[in-house]
Amino acid sequence: MKCFFFATCIAALAMSGPAIAAESTTKSAPATKSTSKKSTTKTTKAPAAPAGEKWQCELGTVMYLSGNLQVDQVIGLRFQGKNYRLPRVATTTGADRYADQRSGMVLVVIPSKAMLLNSKGGHRLADECQTEAMLAGAAAPTQAGGLRGGPSTGLLGPSTSGGASQPQSQPQ
Repeated sequence: MKCFFFATCIAALAMSGPAIAAESTTKSAPATKSTSKKSTTKTTKAPAAPAGEKWQCELGTVMYLSGNLQVDQVIGLRFQGKNYRLPRVATTTGADRYADQRSGMVLVVIPSKAMLLNSKGGHRLADECQTEAMLAGAAAPTQAGGLRGGPSTGLLGPSTSGGASQPQSQPQ
């Protein structure tokens, strides 16, 4: 009698096993279809344009800086899809330097270009970075340059050579 009871239980479990598996596959099939539709709608959205000014670097590298380099003590950097906040670091060389100790990102801006370094890895990430205005001949908007009166006037201010200044004629 005990053997008949166990045989009946095993048979019942064996018969209900495929039915349970069939129910789970039919229920999960519509769920995968709805998730695939959602994923296709997500991929059709265009990514938002990065905030900040575009700096074009050598080898096609691009970074975006947000904030005013001449005034702000913290600027925003977007590089390779990640955002960083870089606080200003005091220097004695006259270059503007921004560094984030946590990420290791270091940005050095001089009047002719900017360089992005990784202090943790010990290598340059981007070099010869310039804005559109810099490519046209303007100097970088650095705080050190603004304090000196701009890069064209030098450290001592306007030129004090003995020659008389020529008045500039304006087109009429």
